[in-house]
Amino acid sequence: WHTIMKTNLDSVYYVGQAVAKKMIPRGRGKIINICSVQSELGRPGIAPYTATKGAVKMLTKGMAIDWGQFGINVNGIGPGYFKTELNQKLVDDPAFSSWLVGRTPSRRWGDVQDLGGAAVFLASDASRFVNGHILYVDGGVTATL
Repeated sequence: WHTIMKTNLDSVYYVGQAVAKKMIPRGRGKIINICSVQSELGRPGIAPYTATKGAVKMLTKGMAIDWGQFGINVNGIGPGYFKTELNQKLVDDPAFSSWLVGRTPSRRWGDVQDLGGAAVFLASDASRFVNGHILYVDGGVTATL
């Protein structure tokens, strides 16, 4: 419990504090936190992970509220299920993979390259009036029941 909290939540808090101290005097900045579809959804057996990602979502909103007045935009990216080394067991599990692809409107696992556009948008002037938002890059998983 404490390890995952330190890794997924404490790190976001402490890094956010450190960079905001430099951004506030400049009067501008962009912070992009990494949330997850598990910021919104649950799944059996991962309650501690889900708790951390739900907390990162709310921390993102709180940071946006506190620092927006200083020209800082704080948003999050909420990745869905992506093929990575970290979740290769899920990718290789035919039952899970079939369930996920069947539930995802895009009918596939995400590719890491799918995240780049969201990061570029949130880091650019195109999102200058976007603050406290979690952009889910999930193929539509959070849109389904």
